[in-house]
Amino acid sequence: MTSPVTAAGTYTPADGLTLTRMGYGAMQLAGPGVFGPPKDRDRAVAVLREVVELGITHIDTSDFYGPHVTNQIIKQALHPYADDLHIVTKVGARRDADGGWPHALEPEELRTAVHENLDNLGLDAMDVVNLRIGAVDGPEAGSLEKPFTALAAMQQEGLIKHLGVSNVTAEQVAEAQAIAPIVCVQNNYNVAHRDDDALLDSLTAQGIAFVPYFPLGGFSPLQSNTLSSVAKRLGATDQQVALAWLLQRSPAVLVIPGTSSPQHLRENVAAATLQLPADAVSELDSISS
Repeated sequence: MTSPVTAAGTYTPADGLTLTRMGYGAMQLAGPGVFGPPKDRDRAVAVLREVVELGITHIDTSDFYGPHVTNQIIKQALHPYADDLHIVTKVGARRDADGGWPHALEPEELRTAVHENLDNLGLDAMDVVNLRIGAVDGPEAGSLEKPFTALAAMQQEGLIKHLGVSNVTAEQVAEAQAIAPIVCVQNNYNVAHRDDDALLDSLTAQGIAFVPYFPLGGFSPLQSNTLSSVAKRLGATDQQVALAWLLQRSPAVLVIPGTSSPQHLRENVAAATLQLPADAVSELDSISS
C-alpha cells in the first residue's frame, strides 16, 4: 500500500533507530480518560494494524495508559513485531483509583514500570524509554538525576536500548545528557504553545528528536479562528494544518497524533503531504502565545 507517510520522511536520532516522522500515539486506545478498556477492542486492534499498513514505524505508548490496557492491545494487534517497528514508552507516573497521574519516580518504581512495559508488550528490551518528569500540563523544576540514573542503569543491563525525557526544561535536558545520551525529548508544543522554540532549535542542532504532544491543544478562540481560516483556504482540516506546521518547523520534529478512529487516522497521515506556503506559515506563526 502506498502511503503519504513517506512524504514526511524518517529521522534517525541514533544508530539502529530510524523512525517515521509521522508516528502514532496510542493513548486514545484506552477507555474514557485513558482509564480502563475501550468500548470496542476490535476497532482498536484494527486501527493499530492500519497504522502499520500505512507505513508508520513509530508507535508511542505507556503502560500507565489504561493502565496496562493499551500495551496489551498493541501486543494483541502487532506481536510479533516487524523488525522496523519501534515502540516508544514512558515511565515516571502511575494511575491511581481516581484516574489521576501521580509521580512514580523512585528507582524501584521505575524498574517495575519498565518490566510491566516489557511484559505487556511482549518484548525483551524497549527501543526507547522516556522519563516523564513534569505534570500533565508541563514541566516542574527540580533534579532528575536520581530517576534518570536508575534508567541509565537499566539501559546498561540491556532492558532499554535508548533513553529520552518528557515534560522537561532545557536545564533538565542538559542534566540528563550529563548522565547518559538521549535520543528524544517529548514536550507540550504546538503552533499556539511555543515556549520550547529555543530548546527545539538546540535539539535539532544536536541531532536529537523532538516529539510534541498536544499538537492541537491550548488554543484560544482567536487562535483557533486563525487556524481554521488557514485550513479552509488550503482545503484541509485544522488538525492537518497543525500537524503540517510541526513537520515543517524542524526536520527533527516527529509527530504522534492519536486516534481510535480509522478515518481520523487516515486524515492525520494525510497531513504528511500538506506543504504550507510561506504566507500560511507566517499567519500561523503570529498566533503563538
